[in-house]
Amino acid sequence: MGLALIPIFFLVSLLAFNVKFVFGNGALDGSNQVILLLSGAVAALIGLLRGMAWEDIIEGVANSIKSTTGALVILLFIGALAGAWMISGVIPAMIYYGLKLLSPDIFLPLTAIICALISIATGSSWGTSATVGIALIGIGKAMGINEAMVAGAVVSGAYFGDKLSPLSDTTNLAPAMAGADLFSHIRYMLYTTIPSFVVALVFFAIVGFFQGGNADLNDIQPLLTELEATYNLSPLLFLVPGIVILLIVRKMPALPAILIGALAGVLAALIFQYPLLVELSGTSSGIGIYKTLMNALSVDIVIPAQHPILVELLNSSGMHGMLNTVWLIVAAMVFGGAMEACGFLAAISTALLSLANGLFSLVATTVATCLAVNFSASDQYLAIVVPGRMYADAYRKLGLAPENLSRTLEDSGTVTSALIPWNTCGAYQSGVLGVSTLSYAPYAVFNYLSPIMTLVVAGFRIKIKELSEKAAA
Repeated sequence: MGLALIPIFFLVSLLAFNVKFVFGNGALDGSNQVILLLSGAVAALIGLLRGMAWEDIIEGVANSIKSTTGALVILLFIGALAGAWMISGVIPAMIYYGLKLLSPDIFLPLTAIICALISIATGSSWGTSATVGIALIGIGKAMGINEAMVAGAVVSGAYFGDKLSPLSDTTNLAPAMAGADLFSHIRYMLYTTIPSFVVALVFFAIVGFFQGGNADLNDIQPLLTELEATYNLSPLLFLVPGIVILLIVRKMPALPAILIGALAGVLAALIFQYPLLVELSGTSSGIGIYKTLMNALSVDIVIPAQHPILVELLNSSGMHGMLNTVWLIVAAMVFGGAMEACGFLAAISTALLSLANGLFSLVATTVATCLAVNFSASDQYLAIVVPGRMYADAYRKLGLAPENLSRTLEDSGTVTSALIPWNTCGAYQSGVLGVSTLSYAPYAVFNYLSPIMTLVVAGFRIKIKELSEKAAA
C-alpha cells in the first residue's frame, strides 16, 4: 500500500506546485503532461524494483492507451465538426436565435435543462458539450454571463442526461460490472440523480437571477446585426445538428455520427455560405474554396468580425485545436496503465475495502475508490470497472442487490471525472468548451452533488434494494 501511494503523492505534489505556483491555467499546455509521464515512470520504476517484467508494464500501458482509441479519434472529429459548423453558420445560427429567445435571468437553468434533454436523447455528454454546449457558451458570452458558470451548467446537464440515458456507454458499463439489469439500474439512479439535478437547477436559477448579465437589447443588437451581415442565417441550418442527434438516437455509434455531422456542415457551408467561402478564399475557384473548407476542418477558421465578442467567438482551430487534449489523455493513460499493470490500483482498492463493515461504510468506500481511480488513473471507465470488480462480492455478502453498487459507481465514478483537469473527461470538457476545468468545476453543481447524494441515501437507507432469497442463494 505504501509503495502504491508513492506515484500518487509524486503526481499530486508536482501537479499542485505546477498549477498553483508556476503555470496556473496554462499548466495543461504541456507541463502537466510531462508530470503525468514522469509519474508513470515512477510507478514503472517501483514495479521493476519489485520484480515486474518491463514487457508486462509496457503491455499494461499499451492496453490503457488502446482503451481510449475511440475517444481520441472522436476528439479529432469533433474538432473538425466545430470548424465545419462554424464556417457553415450552424453555431452562429444557434448563437443568433439563442440571443433572440433566451433571457439572461433564466439562461443558466435553461442551459442545464437543454443539455440534459439532448444528452438523454443521444447518450453522450461529450457530444452534447461539443455541439449545443459550444453554442450555449457563445450565447452566454454575448449576454455577458460568466463563461465558467455557463460551462458548469453545460457539464451538469450533459452528465445528468448521460447518467440516465440507456444509450450511454457508462450507463451500460456500470450495471454490467455490478451484475444488475440496465433499466433497473436506471430506475434506482433516479433516487439520487433527480434530487441532485433539482438542487443544481435551483442553484443556477438563484445565481442567474443575481448575476444576470450585463447585456441589454442595445448591447446585443449590434452583435445580431453583424451576424446577419456575415452569414446567411436560416432555421434550416438546424437540420445539421438534428441529423447528428437523430443518428445517435437511432443507435449509430458516436464516431461515424460526428463524422457525418462534420460532412453535413461542409455541405451546408456550400449551400448557405458560398459568398462567405469566396470572401475567405479570395477566389471563386474550386481549389480555393476546397482549401478554405479543408483548413476549417483541420487547422483553423477565422471569420472576419468587428464586434469584440464576435472576434473571440467566430473562430475554430479544427482538429489542430484538439491535439493538446489528445496529448493530455495519452499522458494520463500512460500513468494509469503503469499504475494498473503494477497492481497499485488494486492494492489501494483492497486497503479501502478492509475498512468497510456495513452498508454506509461500504458505499463510502466505493465512492472513495471511484474518486481515487478517477484522480490517479485519469479515466472514468477505470473508475467504474476497477471498483465494480473489487466490490461486487462485498455487496452480495451484505445481502445488497447489485443496483446499489451500479448506482454508486455512476454517482461517483462517471460524474466526478469531469471535475479533474488531468482526467480524460475533465480535459475533454475543458478543451471543447474553452473553459479550464478548475474554472467551471465550482459551478458543475450536479457533478459534485451526486456522490454526496448517494452517501445520504445510504446513510438513511433510502431505496436500498436487497437481494431476494433466490438471488442471495
